[in-house]
Amino acid sequence: MTDRHHLLVFGGTFAAVGENGDISGVRGPGPASGSPEGLFVRDARHLSRWQLTVDGAVPEALSPVEDGDTTCCVLVPRGGRNEPPSCTLFREQAVGDSSFVESLRIVCNRPVPTTVRLALTADADFTDQFELRSDHRTYAKTGVVRRREILDDGVEFAYRRGEWTSRTTVTAEPAPDAVEETGTGARRLVWRLELEPHGSAELTLRVTARPHGERRALRVPRSPASVVGRLREREAEFMEGVALPASWPELTAACARGLSDLAALQVQASGPDGEDLRVPAAGAPWFLTLLGRDALLASLFALPYRPRPAAATLLALAAAQATEADPRTVAQPGKIVHEVRHGELAHFGQVPYGRYYGSVDATPLFLVVLGAYVEQTGDTALARRLEPHARAAVGWMLDHGGLTSRGYLVYRADRGGLANQNWKDSPGAICSADGARPTGAVMAAGAQGYAYDALRRTAWTARTVWEDEKYAALLEQAAADLRDRFQRDFWMPDRAFPALALDGEGRQVDALASDAGHLLWSGLLDKEYGEIVGRRLLEADFFSGWGVRTLAAGQPAYHPLSYHRGSVWPHDNALIALGLARYGLHDEARTVAHALVDAAAATGHRLPEVLAGYGRDTHARPVPYPHACVRESRSAAAPLALLTAVGGA
Repeated sequence: MTDRHHLLVFGGTFAAVGENGDISGVRGPGPASGSPEGLFVRDARHLSRWQLTVDGAVPEALSPVEDGDTTCCVLVPRGGRNEPPSCTLFREQAVGDSSFVESLRIVCNRPVPTTVRLALTADADFTDQFELRSDHRTYAKTGVVRRREILDDGVEFAYRRGEWTSRTTVTAEPAPDAVEETGTGARRLVWRLELEPHGSAELTLRVTARPHGERRALRVPRSPASVVGRLREREAEFMEGVALPASWPELTAACARGLSDLAALQVQASGPDGEDLRVPAAGAPWFLTLLGRDALLASLFALPYRPRPAAATLLALAAAQATEADPRTVAQPGKIVHEVRHGELAHFGQVPYGRYYGSVDATPLFLVVLGAYVEQTGDTALARRLEPHARAAVGWMLDHGGLTSRGYLVYRADRGGLANQNWKDSPGAICSADGARPTGAVMAAGAQGYAYDALRRTAWTARTVWEDEKYAALLEQAAADLRDRFQRDFWMPDRAFPALALDGEGRQVDALASDAGHLLWSGLLDKEYGEIVGRRLLEADFFSGWGVRTLAAGQPAYHPLSYHRGSVWPHDNALIALGLARYGLHDEARTVAHALVDAAAATGHRLPEVLAGYGRDTHARPVPYPHACVRESRSAAAPLALLTAVGGA
């Protein structure tokens, strides 16, 4: 996200505002911006304009907005040295559950009574988040009806398209003196404030979003301070009982910040029996929803310290598990969902992401997390409850997934959805060293490691919990066979490194990529190969000083500002650190951990979704990736994985 926008997040709600706290009414983010402006709930923009004026002019920011639990800024009417501002505005904003609240304090700077005309222009366009992406797509929306109703203390905006309805209510305390039409559909709330000499006045503005299908009774926050109080309650829940290392204060700070972000990123989901759950959202601004792979990895990193997110994530994904085939959403029986969306376009089938199954790795990761959770907690009741779901997931891997017919988990580009269906899911992310893309079916290396670990962990669960020795032996044999095949087909002897993938003809896709570190984490490589790979990942072309690059530098396909072809991802590096420790490469694991912790310290101890791949030897601070999610659950949980990998060293 660029410095023009500042992000507030609370559960499934986020707001992006400008330097002065305004929302400008810009329809989309534009090519240079990483965030759409507005208030968003369940994939829809419930506030598209929120602009303050004083005596008919936009005030300037004396102290611009800074990111935090609330946004605070100081504004003054424009003037000069010979005409000091008549008043000063202290503005504070916060988001709550489906809500936005702002406190304004207007202070008179003069020794005489002063009249101030304060106005706030508000609008809600209810645009679906997919319409705001810079991908040049347009979506037909017929039969739309918009309504604006003046209230005693504000205004309500309403939207209807067939059975789809949404509302946004803006109220003020004290009530505005007038609500004016602007000619553009927006409404202007106006106050005439009579300020005593050096006196002040206070206003509180509250926005309540009612997205389609929302039937809960919402607790609208009274003030930004009340939102902070709720955030602190969630943070305390996540921090309770977590012992952080006093010997490494920078790692402690990164873990604490990560736990705080995980608390803020919890979104609602339902379990198999309709029970209410809270699970980690993937990230804000673009992915404040349940993504199977992301929620599973974030929960796995947090598991040794906070097991509850793993249990909730497993139940939510079991509830959304596919039971039949649907080519439009890439669903197949037993497959774990990749992405769940609640917006208008998903509802009407204009995007396939209502429940989208375009992921080859969420299903094995579901089994990995289930096995790890039961081993960590001893919660055999959950393992028994999810036994049908786990067996169906194994069935998908063996049958539809391709383990039996092709020997590997396989995916094909989905023309209406994702081109790549492993964690590197951008177009062109799976490529040869020269940048050429594979043709036909793709067998990504990392996914095979997940499948291997899934088979072994599920065999353990079958033997120890389900008491099915025959099934356990079957899965163990399948895992052993997969390991033998992989080392034969993926290993590149001339480079002493595994291929990134195999193409549809079984040919190696020969880019040197960080996915090899995931094979260490899953244990797919034998000890000799694993040690070679682990040390190779710490050589200068891979290791930037801030972490391991997704693609080694020096290859024609490498680009330091590519999403998946040369950048540095914290969660990727967390898996690598865990893998290095698994293979006894503890010095290398500490090197990766220290690099990430230093990167976090340079950005307020918060790890973003992704960093640019520029080297630390030439750039003394980590270079941001221009479109990264600032709040991302896998990155938030990554310091906890580092703590697991290296302790407080």
